Amino acid sequence: MYARGRGSNVVDVDGNRYVDLVAGFGALLLGHRPPAVMRAVSAQERRLVLALGDVYASDLKAPLCEELAALLPSKGARVLLGLSGADAITAALKSACLATGKPGVVAFQGGYHGLSYAPLAACGLRESFRAPFETQLGHFVSFAPYPGDSSELDRTMGIVRGLMRGGACGAVLVEPILGRGGCVVPPTGFLTALRHACDEVGALLIADEIWTGLGRSGDWLACVAQGVVPDIVCLGKGLGGGFPISACVGSAAAMSAWAAHGGGTIHTATHFASPVACAAALATLAELRRRKLPKRSLTLGERWARTLADRAAGAGVRRVRGRGLMVGIQLEGGHARALAVAQRLLARGYIVLTGGIDGDVLTLTPPLDIAEKLLTPFVHELEDALRAIPP
Repeated sequence: MYARGRGSNVVDVDGNRYVDLVAGFGALLLGHRPPAVMRAVSAQERRLVLALGDVYASDLKAPLCEELAALLPSKGARVLLGLSGADAITAALKSACLATGKPGVVAFQGGYHGLSYAPLAACGLRESFRAPFETQLGHFVSFAPYPGDSSELDRTMGIVRGLMRGGACGAVLVEPILGRGGCVVPPTGFLTALRHACDEVGALLIADEIWTGLGRSGDWLACVAQGVVPDIVCLGKGLGGGFPISACVGSAAAMSAWAAHGGGTIHTATHFASPVACAAALATLAELRRRKLPKRSLTLGERWARTLADRAAGAGVRRVRGRGLMVGIQLEGGHARALAVAQRLLARGYIVLTGGIDGDVLTLTPPLDIAEKLLTPFVHELEDALRAIPP
């Protein structure tokens, strides 16, 4: 159990110190207790900790929404705030239903969007997540395979277009890079093809950038970096620097239908746009921008991934993949070996997670400002762990 954390390190209840290569499931972009965020939160706590939702919002809601809207290169973009990534996905799916009048959604195998009910229906990571609640989820989501390389692209797009052909599809929900699904980077052209397919039938393209956004994958938005502007982007995890806040950012066309139904009055919660969380988010965005951490994530992540691939070659590693500081190491030997390697690394002072559809991927998502001197020794420890635990 964690007892305390600072920067890229955590200390457990027994006083053992670890390098945190998970960073709150990728949410701690600035590490534990980042000074700029903690100062902003402390200052806000002395002023106001709770406003009155969308009736009388705090004075920080508007500037935060303006900054978030500016991330989406779409004139008149609008924002719905929430507490979690799942909240943002829920808001996006509601927006698509209102905008198109069509309930159908195409999602992807291996995709993970949260476990509250609307996102759970679109969870393609494991059927076991949905199965106990299947009778309450409805049947509005269809799944297509997520392409891992160019050889799979045509087949995937054929399936996607087939699922959209019936006319009931109002949205395609996609992660630009699979996060919990194993840091799978799709082939060039995938997002562009989805954009075209959505335009052909009048569906909205929803990009789940809860893992990939705000610099984790090396850009402010992974989809925009690939030249694709979605109708809606979902942000969460790292937005609050450790505090719970998320955002559904949509084009004017995608979001305008809310006005006919009362706007935020039919999609709100007591702690949405919490003043403290807004202060944390504004401070986080400012730090990411001031320190140019998205760019650092890209260059440092590429260098680290190359080194990991070189050193792990011949040690039962199928591939090293990802982008920026979102790296997945897929192992031979399945889930059991991946878990054993993760446990050995923990004993050596490194926290990693297993991920992927089959649980055979070591998922590495350290803080974007982690010192490179903390990453370098990990390469040696990983190599030792892989050779000590063969496939």
